[in-house]
Amino acid sequence: MPITGTIPSRTELVDHLVRTRIAGEVATPRENNLSHYRKLANGDRHFWLGLELGDRWTDEQDVLAVMAERCGVNDDPDYRFGQDTIDPELTVAALERMAARLRKAAEGRQRVLFATGHPGGLIDVHHSTANALRAAGCDIVVIPDHLQADEGYLFQFADVAMLERGATLWHTHSPEPMRAVLNALKEMGEPLPDLVVADHGWAGCAGQLGVDAVGYADCNDPALFIGEAEGTVQVTVPLDDHVVSPRYYDPMTAYLLSQAGLLDEEPVRST
Repeated sequence: MPITGTIPSRTELVDHLVRTRIAGEVATPRENNLSHYRKLANGDRHFWLGLELGDRWTDEQDVLAVMAERCGVNDDPDYRFGQDTIDPELTVAALERMAARLRKAAEGRQRVLFATGHPGGLIDVHHSTANALRAAGCDIVVIPDHLQADEGYLFQFADVAMLERGATLWHTHSPEPMRAVLNALKEMGEPLPDLVVADHGWAGCAGQLGVDAVGYADCNDPALFIGEAEGTVQVTVPLDDHVVSPRYYDPMTAYLLSQAGLLDEEPVRST
């Protein structure tokens, strides 16, 4: 398996998340968070991440309340500038909920699709999870060839679907790549995934189209947290989705896979 070494205890993982700023005092400033919450409330679909929110979230304060509850940002509406936070306990609790869904996928040998709009940070998290589910007997969905969306090509690398433009893997919030994949699978007569593990618009679009979806989201991307609150997205894990080193996510991934029972040989758990 790709994840080896020590599986952190819950307490150790919380400490690691804070130390590496995956959670705790994260790099995203408060003013950026509030700007995104306001734009979502004002109906800017770029910030809906593929979800259809209608007129249910037109009050910025309602969005802030959900983010305080599910992500751990500061709940004071008068706090307008400075550092914001992600509660590491909420991160770990969400990882445990995601692990339960991954365990269900493994037990049912389900079809699972992995995708990311943030390849610079999360590709290894998704790839390691895909490897573990394949080893457990799951069918990792291969996306059809030659698909295009948002003036780019859809590309699958290390089992993870991404958007590629000009030989560059693209950071995108758009739901259109996921829509293109699911539509192509239908047209080819292939079954849709039983589960999508993703982030950004890839996860939001899948959930909106009725596919079980779990994913990761930063504190300036409120839509997936709202999606979980409404039941459209099954699990949203709060974290900084692009920290200094992708290796910082390894202990988190090990904890996730251990909780899901997806490590063939359990690494030695630290005490």
